[in-house]
Amino acid sequence: MSNYHVSKDKETGQWRIKKEGADRVSDFANQLEAEKIAKQFSANSGGGEVRIHGLDGKIRDSDTVSPANDPHPPKDKKH
Repeated sequence: MSNYHVSKDKETGQWRIKKEGADRVSDFANQLEAEKIAKQFSANSGGGEVRIHGLDGKIRDSDTVSPANDPHPPKDKKH
């Protein structure tokens, strides 16, 4: 199970995916593509959390990717 973070690099303007505890990042041109790929990475590693950061660096959204077990499922219906 692996968690991934999606954030925007202020210097390059690229959206980045970073696995928790890793040094390497993957760069993408847009946020939608980065989120989609991060969810695929997480699913391929047994599920986990994908956390999307706003431009201020704070987590603004988080999605649990199957087959991980979400102990507190979201109440919202957008995902």
